[in-house]
Amino acid sequence: MNKTGDVPFQSCHGRKSVYDIRSLGDDIEKPLLIFCHGFKGFKDWGHFNLIADSFARKGLIVLKFNFTFNGGTVNDPIDFPDLEAFGANNYMKEVEDLNFMIRLCAQGKIPLENWNGDVYLLGHSRGGGIVTLVGAQNPLVKKVVSWAGISDCISRLPKNQELEEWRISGVRYIINGRTSQRMPMYYQFVESLMRNKEKLSIMTASQNMEKPHLLVHGDSDLAVSHTEALSIKKWNPHAELTLIENANHVFGGKHPWEQQFLPDSTLQAVQKTSHFLMD
Repeated sequence: MNKTGDVPFQSCHGRKSVYDIRSLGDDIEKPLLIFCHGFKGFKDWGHFNLIADSFARKGLIVLKFNFTFNGGTVNDPIDFPDLEAFGANNYMKEVEDLNFMIRLCAQGKIPLENWNGDVYLLGHSRGGGIVTLVGAQNPLVKKVVSWAGISDCISRLPKNQELEEWRISGVRYIINGRTSQRMPMYYQFVESLMRNKEKLSIMTASQNMEKPHLLVHGDSDLAVSHTEALSIKKWNPHAELTLIENANHVFGGKHPWEQQFLPDSTLQAVQKTSHFLMD
């Protein structure tokens, strides 16, 4: 299998980040699958590399990238060495990042050997919401897959007094249980969301989706309830929905992931997604 390692790029925001690509390296033309991580995530989290390898072996070119304000850097793309960048992130920046990556590929600025021109999107958690928003609008995207994806942006905001305290202080901190970091989120996050709430409506994007859309969710997901997948299915009756029994938010994964095999819940997600993309 061909793997690039981390490749730096400069985003539409003028900030540098990294991507990697993997494929079988044969002479057969293949679709491109772009993978998007979620909130407090990064492209090399847990078992994401093994997942990407699995899709590559099934005949896809797989591109993973870090959203440019996810808190990583070019030299340290794992975890969150740049908390100021993390605090300056918002949904619109991630939508713009993904559209920009698609454009770089279409323009040939990211080298993709034996690409057939088709673009598929796969996002996890918040990334699932981002691929739904972008996939519904971007004409280059042919298929969209959301793993444990969110169904709404505004409902995730704190309510009432907590939101007002965020506005007054200008910053809200969340604790990363794994790294123990106090991760800032500046109030611009709320301002950007409210200013662009129509563009960031996953409900509207789902209702307008005119291409194949797959929803994969664990029925034991405590971070993003599987009822959110049910809502998207209601908005888009043509979407395919797969609920994986006893699967949690990360389909049995964790960070770091030291095994050389995927957990059963992830294998089920990969199998369903592969059939959806390759049929």
